Amino acid sequence: MKTVVITGGTSGIGRALAHTCLDRGDQVVVVAPNPAKGEAFLDRARQAGAGDRAHFIQADLSLVAETRRVVAEIAGKFPVVDALVLCARYFRSHRAVTAEGFEHNFALYYLSRYVIGYGLVDQLDRAANPVVVNVAGPGVVKEGVRWDDLQLERDYDGWASMEHGGRLSDLLGVSFAGQGHRARYVLLFPGGISTEFAGEFDPASAVTAEEKKRAGDPVESSIPRIVDHIDSPPREPLSAFMEDTRLEITGEAFDRDAAARLADITRDLLRDKLGVS
Repeated sequence: MKTVVITGGTSGIGRALAHTCLDRGDQVVVVAPNPAKGEAFLDRARQAGAGDRAHFIQADLSLVAETRRVVAEIAGKFPVVDALVLCARYFRSHRAVTAEGFEHNFALYYLSRYVIGYGLVDQLDRAANPVVVNVAGPGVVKEGVRWDDLQLERDYDGWASMEHGGRLSDLLGVSFAGQGHRARYVLLFPGGISTEFAGEFDPASAVTAEEKKRAGDPVESSIPRIVDHIDSPPREPLSAFMEDTRLEITGEAFDRDAAARLADITRDLLRDKLGVS
């Protein structure tokens, strides 16, 4: 039995993965903001006789303080984490700033993955075959990192914001994998999937989201790819996949100097804004 932690685990890919892992006998910890959806996950688990292996932590991962609380709660209950699967995303047509002063997408899509990944590294490294699966869009560089505007104060666009978060996730994977941890880091684009597209949409963005839903594959089609990485992580510290195709870890998307630069900036931001080391 593996212990699998899934952020964004009450909708879309995260929910389907949570149900799959629970049904096959794993212990599953779901982290998400909606208590009703969390209770629905727990109810389904109880009805299936798996209530003792299902856990829900309500949290708004766009807040660093909440993410740190989640890390502490998981670390206190589960000395070993076999897999951490990062799925939490939320689309916004208009720029929003969290109560801690971070742009929302930067906070949820990047900072939460940074904080929870490094926060649970001890629990991961105690596992026999640990892995972090960052569900994003690796390797596709339409626009480079906006070093002078990381939180998109200028010319904000919702779809570009999601793509920018993916670029930061690529560099997060590079820096994490370079730390010498036992846990392998997998960057995975699971395919064009018809998910719920959680978010707040203006009319034009809503039309685009509906088109993506109609064109996407069923959510369930993405799950075997993720489960394969949970059960048999690649040998390399870092790997990236577009569906089943392995990508070369080269080029601008995976630049080590850029990854180190982003890591330094992130540490400074967390220290200066929140006093977090």
